Amino acid sequence: MAGTSRRPGRAAQRWAALLALAAGVAAVLALLVGVGVRSVTLLVVGVAGLAVVVAALWWAVTHRGVVRVLAVVLAVAAPVAVLLHYARLGVLWPIVLFLVLGAVAVIAGRWALSLDVEPAGSREYRTPPPERPFLIMNPRSGGGKVGRFGLVDKARGLGAEVVVLDPDRPQDVAGVAREAVAEGADLLGVAGGDGTQALVAGVAAEHGVPFMVIPAGTRNHFAMDLGLDRDDPAKSLEALSDGVELRVDLGLVGDRFFVNNASFGAYAAVVQSPAYRAEKVHTTLQMLPDLLTHQRGPRLTVRAANAAIDSPQAVLVSNNPYRTGDPAGLGRRERLDAGVLGVLGVTVDSAAQAAGLLRGGHAPGLTVLTAGEVVVDADASEVPVGVDGEALVLPVPVYCRVRPGALRVRVPRRRPARPRAGPPLDWRQLVRLAFAPPHGPPPAVPERS
Repeated sequence: MAGTSRRPGRAAQRWAALLALAAGVAAVLALLVGVGVRSVTLLVVGVAGLAVVVAALWWAVTHRGVVRVLAVVLAVAAPVAVLLHYARLGVLWPIVLFLVLGAVAVIAGRWALSLDVEPAGSREYRTPPPERPFLIMNPRSGGGKVGRFGLVDKARGLGAEVVVLDPDRPQDVAGVAREAVAEGADLLGVAGGDGTQALVAGVAAEHGVPFMVIPAGTRNHFAMDLGLDRDDPAKSLEALSDGVELRVDLGLVGDRFFVNNASFGAYAAVVQSPAYRAEKVHTTLQMLPDLLTHQRGPRLTVRAANAAIDSPQAVLVSNNPYRTGDPAGLGRRERLDAGVLGVLGVTVDSAAQAAGLLRGGHAPGLTVLTAGEVVVDADASEVPVGVDGEALVLPVPVYCRVRPGALRVRVPRRRPARPRAGPPLDWRQLVRLAFAPPHGPPPAVPERS
């Protein structure tokens, strides 16, 4: 795939596997030598302390006043008590060494295994450069990246027509894009946040013209999953003269397109508050107790892929699923062209269920699945929805769908490698990699389901 970095050689993979095995063995030895037969008991104490922290945080976000203060105190006191207990027994440093070496083993092992996994990505298409590109730029996005990187002058120097939005006068961005297409624009692009990107991407998909992403927003999640350089948004302008096209999916919630996700439940309700923009933390803490305990806001019912989620506090419907099994890759999508929506639902009604979230994908309060269509219903006539960070209110039932390959995205031919998703940690495979002959094909990594 054009623009991806050269994969490290077999020797690097072998040394990474050896490092993972050595660190793993050293971690176990550090625990056994430093702690002895008490190691299992002390690890159970540590896990219990972590569960207490999560439960205390649940009490903190679902209560106000004295209970919230006491819960915060407990969340701080629990890990301190565990560490003091380890120190009193003289096993603190062996425990810390075990955790550090364990982390090294996991990181090195996942890296070694990932070297045999090709990064997922959309097929590239060589197409002629646009003749009449039209770009919309928001000067306030990302703290003023448009001005800081000189994007307007650079884009005009490459032959693009640029419209700079007036921050003091709200404009119909989608209308501006439609008018540009009517006047002959053969490419639409946006330098701004993901919400603005989604609006213009929908227009580009409707008219079948390419779309260009210039990561001038704050987070630029869509740009990250496209493999663009988020540190220097000006590099995305290279797509105008030396670019390729990708075909990616678009999400649809009601009649509104989204490039990243649509959220329902507590978060969507919080961002609807007029006070949220000025006082995010205070507004969130004031509203969460009622929202999480179902004293405020509609009760949701979600149907997707022959499954139902009853009364979740939060639901995230994403344009292709986010990674969930890899903590290092949370918030990233391996593909943008799989033709499915990702669904993440959280249903927690007690501190015990909150602590159960530590089990990850096996937690009973966590639902993770994929579907072609998601239906969100409620015991109210309408529900708040956060669409790529924009606050909306939609009538129920809300239908979320995916439009496979609906968007033509033009990106630079040369761009940073997209993050590679490593397979699950497999110690037997690491042994085979570490001790396989230095020459010849490496052992095959089992395919992920």
